[in-house]
Amino acid sequence: MPGKKSVIEIRGARVNNLKNVNVDIPRDALVVITGLSGSGKSSLAFDTLFAEANRRYVESLSSYARNFLDNLDKPDVDAIHNLSPAISIDQKSVSRSPRSTVGTMTEVYDYLRVLFAKLGVPHCPVCGKRLTRKSAREILDEILRLPDETALIFTAYNPTLVGKTETEALVSIGGLGYARVFFRGTLLTVAEASALASPVKVSKVEIVIDRLTLDFSRLDKERILDSVQTAFHVGQGTFVLRVPATGEERFYNEEYLCEKCGVHLPEFTPRHFSFNNPEGACEQCAGLGVTLKFDPELIIPNKNLSLSEGAIRPWSKTNGDRHTGQGTMQWLREASRQHKFSLDVPVKKLSAKHLNLILYGERDERQDAFPGVVALLQKKYRETKSDHSRADIEAYMLVKICSLCEGRRLKASARAVKLEGFSISDLTRQSVAAFLETLKVLREKLLKTEKLKILDPLFREMSMRLHAVEKVGLGYLELSRGADTLSGGEAQRIRLSVQMKSGLSGIIYVLDEPTIGLHSRDTERLINALEDLRRANNSLVVVEHDVAIMRRADYIIDMGPGAGSNGGEVIFAGTPNMLTHSKLLTGQYLSGKRVLSEKKQSRRLSEAAITICGATEHNLKNIDVTIPLGMLVAVSGVSGSGKSSLVHNILSRALSKYFYRAKLEPGAHKKITGLSNLDKVITVTQDPIGRTPRSNAATYTGVFSLIRDLFAETIEAERDKYSASHFSFNMRGGRCEACQGGGLKKIEMYLLPDVYVPCEVCQGTRYNAKTLAIEYRGMNIADVLRMTIADARKFFLDQPLIEEKLRVLEEVGLGYLVLGQSATNLSGGEAQRIKLATELARKSTGKTLYILDEPTIGLHFEDVRRLFEVLEALVAKGNSVLVVEHNIDVIRYADWVLELGPEGGEQGGELIFSGSPAKLKTCARSFTAKYL
Repeated sequence: MPGKKSVIEIRGARVNNLKNVNVDIPRDALVVITGLSGSGKSSLAFDTLFAEANRRYVESLSSYARNFLDNLDKPDVDAIHNLSPAISIDQKSVSRSPRSTVGTMTEVYDYLRVLFAKLGVPHCPVCGKRLTRKSAREILDEILRLPDETALIFTAYNPTLVGKTETEALVSIGGLGYARVFFRGTLLTVAEASALASPVKVSKVEIVIDRLTLDFSRLDKERILDSVQTAFHVGQGTFVLRVPATGEERFYNEEYLCEKCGVHLPEFTPRHFSFNNPEGACEQCAGLGVTLKFDPELIIPNKNLSLSEGAIRPWSKTNGDRHTGQGTMQWLREASRQHKFSLDVPVKKLSAKHLNLILYGERDERQDAFPGVVALLQKKYRETKSDHSRADIEAYMLVKICSLCEGRRLKASARAVKLEGFSISDLTRQSVAAFLETLKVLREKLLKTEKLKILDPLFREMSMRLHAVEKVGLGYLELSRGADTLSGGEAQRIRLSVQMKSGLSGIIYVLDEPTIGLHSRDTERLINALEDLRRANNSLVVVEHDVAIMRRADYIIDMGPGAGSNGGEVIFAGTPNMLTHSKLLTGQYLSGKRVLSEKKQSRRLSEAAITICGATEHNLKNIDVTIPLGMLVAVSGVSGSGKSSLVHNILSRALSKYFYRAKLEPGAHKKITGLSNLDKVITVTQDPIGRTPRSNAATYTGVFSLIRDLFAETIEAERDKYSASHFSFNMRGGRCEACQGGGLKKIEMYLLPDVYVPCEVCQGTRYNAKTLAIEYRGMNIADVLRMTIADARKFFLDQPLIEEKLRVLEEVGLGYLVLGQSATNLSGGEAQRIKLATELARKSTGKTLYILDEPTIGLHFEDVRRLFEVLEALVAKGNSVLVVEHNIDVIRYADWVLELGPEGGEQGGELIFSGSPAKLKTCARSFTAKYL
């Protein structure tokens, strides 16, 4: 055991289910905390160690700053010694804003903006011509290179003269005090030109600003400079320098100007390349790259109905006027009489012209002309203040790539600025790995310019940051990828890469399963990155189940022995080697003595299958993929190889559209065959089950409604005439009105994330005193919400409907979860298993396809075994299960494996293997084979 000063001493930790835990965590080491789901890993790492380090940091701030942060409670722990500042990198605290991208999260995009503002060459966004401009000083230097005694004429055309006749133009010029003009190609005085001018003809009359002859013996630079600046002023940014001896005309622009297209471009600053700034953001999508558009198919989904039968869906809900106010159907009736179409025939029998009129309105300028369904819905959408109404109307809209910027987020003027042939959008659409190569090429080309000495630090910073991103296994991500599309693991690893670049020392990093979504090959890179942090004298405390990380750790703490109230103890603390030789569950899985399953043999390949033909979404290379049904099929491949594009963007969306008329458009593919072999699809992803503290496992699965019904049937509730809704914390009557049933109060932190603190009136129970007085078997409704799922199942054992839903939650490894635990505190893996349990509790038809996205996330080996028993039972009933997985045990356990690759990004997107796991071992192109 290391010396006393080289360990963090935790004494008497009792947070959540921890049972007076005493443990020493080595400093400057990679320490893994593992154990069953719900055994107390996060309680020890995040709620005790990090929470106390964070609290002590806040206490060191000024009293003014603490006014906003004074609700950070001390964790229930007797003492923690030798604690240093801590940084928590978990999956939930990363910005999910659609305005954030991989480029902005890593700050590489900020450096790119500076680079383009300084070195970018503007081009005309219309014709593509390279645009130039010169400053007054540069023009002076150019003039001084002309031969001695060269005569020069400075002329400028004032834009205020546009559209004026020759006579009117000359009167205006005389009023400005200028004596000479360039008129019909000749130098004349204003009086001479006026004698020739036409009172009706419009032509370009240029003002002569100055005439001079270069005399290097007594050169007046100030006069030349003054003439240039005056010419720019009169010409509002442009002027012509004429050399009569040679007939040469030199056009100069103060701004970037394309004379052919009439396009003026400003002086570019970093702001002009920011899609979060009005100066740079695309005018149509405001920098989001996507827009919401009304979809005719969603507005009129059933064309067998007539208009009078409610074919227009948004109007059919409440006599035609839910989203438009009174009189719309009457309006439409008037239009039908005028344009001679019937409201009583099925919509499919109406002509395309009439259908277009119904949707987009009459083109008449009349006051009472019918504006069309789309225009009326748009008006309502703009004017409504209700979030509910907006969400309702959004059901008839689709998210479409912005037609103006084509998803690139920036104005055309910013996209037309090029650096060695690349626009800023071209660079951000490259993967991190490809961009690093481009960066090298750009640097070499720009070495020749004088400016590189100033800009070299930009290249160094970008290169360092992106090498760190590549180190954590994210080289396949595009810089333009939105933060809202990243998985929890990807977002966490981006934050880790930023920390690696920071170069801090003596910090405690607390990480929450950083290997999520990583292939075994990429896990190696991640471990190397973690070891780099450790070598910089930092301490790493990692909550993890991955075998590779556990074997490379310096120290392992195993929590257990069970989950929930049966956990909360340190059952092992020592080196990986000591754990491997122990008789503990984790040790046996680590040593290979115990395996996920003793599966005898894979199922036989059935004839029933679905085939995706010509998949080209993202990096998929026009591949055909056949997925056998009635089996457990795993889709594997390195990160970024195209698994999500194939399974989620194409297959899941196409099936949802086919079976449920879902509005999300499937990714690019030709067709899918074999759909008749299925009768429904259930897709279970890691998306949150709710985004507010009001959503929890009990409300999502529907078990809370059944529990409220039970409470409403008690004698006391019937006496007080309390219905089931009285026991809802979302309804007036039974809830605490101080926090409106939230149990927590939100404190806005302005520049920091909002903080939730318990309500001081109900002490976090969510209910008022009268509701809490009603009990069922000695427990009130708040007591029930505080039970774990395992305890609640025992409590409601004689209530079959409740017991069944809770049993399935327990079977997928969630017995430790508290029923009322808010959705905002659930990990991606927990949210996914709650969704899975909700679907499993429904009756299966035997022809259902279950699509799961890495269901083993956050699961201990033993929990994975239990989960696959559940999935096995589904397949045994004739259903099909398709899992996207990196877990080698799962791939080994599957009946059939589809591997995409061979690499991520552009080097991926091919189907490199389809067959049994046993045959995958011999596939030379597969990285998975090496780990099997």
